[in-house]
Amino acid sequence: MLTGLAWLALEVTYLERARTFYEGTLELSVRDERETELRLAAGETDLILRRPAGVPRGGLHTHYAFSIPAAEYDDWWDRLDAEYDLEEVQFGPSKSLYLYDPDGNCVELGQQDVDGPGIDGLFEVVLEVEDLERAESFYRDLGFETVDAGDDRTRVRMHGPMALELWEPHLGIADARGGVHVDLGFETTEPTAALEAVADRVRQVDRVDDEEVVVRGPDGHVLTFTI
Repeated sequence: MLTGLAWLALEVTYLERARTFYEGTLELSVRDERETELRLAAGETDLILRRPAGVPRGGLHTHYAFSIPAAEYDDWWDRLDAEYDLEEVQFGPSKSLYLYDPDGNCVELGQQDVDGPGIDGLFEVVLEVEDLERAESFYRDLGFETVDAGDDRTRVRMHGPMALELWEPHLGIADARGGVHVDLGFETTEPTAALEAVADRVRQVDRVDDEEVVVRGPDGHVLTFTI
């Protein structure tokens, strides 16, 4: 049903400060720039930096993960370690490093099977939810599949267009938190079919047309289904 992650939007206090981190430090290229919003390229996915000047707002304290080629990992570590307090975690044969952006979002750079050079995609987003069972059911009906659950049942991991982690409030790796009022855009061939799958559980429907549907999920996250 959902075929790709079109964008992730983050709320930032100062656009220029956030731009220095994402364009300068992480070497993302700028796709579009407006007075209160900056859109950068993370592979095929857009990373949107947005000042809180209206709705939808970008996500707060969002934990998410960029894909980097496995062979580049050590270079990234050496370059970032001089300025940031990095944390490293091994996941099977792959490693990830964690650092925080200027607005308190936990950014992961993880070894993935991508071409690069540099950041080449966004493979995980973590959402904070109030009721894990309700949220899991909601995203399952959008086509995500549960692949892992924490022993204490405060989180589940689901696979779809990217990895989606649903967390009841707690601190994770590197003291990360799940994002609140996160704005996610999903590619799909049938936006109205995605709406029909979850229409009975959305908080509200903001827009419906032939090419795009915008809803608020049960935990207040803004989800756009777009062609």
